[in-house]
Amino acid sequence: YVPTFPMTTSKRDYYEVLGVLRDATQEDLKKAFRKQALKFHPDRNKESDAGERFKEVNEAYQVLSDPQRKAQYDQFGHAGVNGQQGRGFDGFEGFGGFGDIFDSFFGGSSRQAPNRGADLEFQINVSFRDAAFGVPRELKINRMETCDRCEGGKAEPGTDVVECPGCHGEGKVRRTQRTFFGQFEQVTTCPTCQGEKQTVQTACKKCSGRGKERKSRKIEVQIPAGIEHGTKLLIHGEGETGGRGVQSGDLYVHIGVENDKIFDRKGDDILMTAELDIAMATLGGIINIETLDG
Repeated sequence: YVPTFPMTTSKRDYYEVLGVLRDATQEDLKKAFRKQALKFHPDRNKESDAGERFKEVNEAYQVLSDPQRKAQYDQFGHAGVNGQQGRGFDGFEGFGGFGDIFDSFFGGSSRQAPNRGADLEFQINVSFRDAAFGVPRELKINRMETCDRCEGGKAEPGTDVVECPGCHGEGKVRRTQRTFFGQFEQVTTCPTCQGEKQTVQTACKKCSGRGKERKSRKIEVQIPAGIEHGTKLLIHGEGETGGRGVQSGDLYVHIGVENDKIFDRKGDDILMTAELDIAMATLGGIINIETLDG
């Protein structure tokens, strides 16, 4: 059985509206939509047909970004998706302005599940001589680490982890927002499970269901010989945990080199000042000077 659809008024091809090929990926569609929407948004484009062009771009993206509606459009054209577009309305409820529309639509203002733990920064000072020769230093830092009771799972050991009721195990939720120019569908990280697709029935008693806890840890850092004041050392993976299955952040160690009473530095050269009496300065001679290693 092949369904039939009533004739529709003449419309431009949606792929032509967005300026993409028919095999465009979802990422291609998103980039094209943003480009065209920015181009025809009436706040920036004062041409008389800008509003209609903006609505046309929005309508095209709403269809092509939805796999099911895209398949119908690819097979039957505009007739296959007739009547499925969201209606517009007067006003900009839910949006503060031009930038807010795109920030909200593309998730700029939504909470996103972290893809790594937070980075940490630490400041230490070393003496001039230690900076010249290098030295190991022990740092004591406080950071979030994986809970050793639930092993990052957030649930009290022996209790169940269930499908998130907020997103039904998808990790994302869809929210429709209406603007004067049409209807936008926004996909955001589920606020209930934070994109993890599951929730716990009983939270871990030690970490209160966070999956991580703050701990004090000692880390040895090797200060390399010849390090300069203001250098930042990067230690991979020694930042805060990102949770189960998520990469830990990094640790940045900022190095301050203390001034020395005798020596100064210019690039890779060590400088010092020696006082001479008149005779030595006039006739020359030999003097004893102190060096970095004595």
